Amino acid sequence: QWQLVESGGGLVEPGGSLRLSCAAPGISLDRYAIGWFRQAPGKEREAVSCISSSGESIDYADSVKGRFIVFRDSATVYLQMNSLKPEDTAVYSCAADPRGAGGYYPPCAPRYLERWGRGTLVTVST
Repeated sequence: QWQLVESGGGLVEPGGSLRLSCAAPGISLDRYAIGWFRQAPGKEREAVSCISSSGESIDYADSVKGRFIVFRDSATVYLQMNSLKPEDTAVYSCAADPRGAGGYYPPCAPRYLERWGRGTLVTVST
């Protein structure tokens, strides 16, 4: 059973940038839609972004639109986070939707998500 692995988290000042990566060593993610999620202390998990297997369908949460960019190659999905704010502080995780392009439900619908990673901590603070 393979699992996604996130990396790239850390401490950054407000207004700074970080790039997160989501990959599974030795596994091609070509056929998977990949979703990014975050959970701040004491809060519910929040969907951040979803990219379809082809990269043609991309969605963002309103809270990150215009600041975060998701993109991918065959092995890795990246989340470029710019203009970071203290409220972006959270553990960021990724998960895979084997439907790739979605279907009746859009890509990254919760009922289809699997291969969850353990997450990487992003802290935005002075």
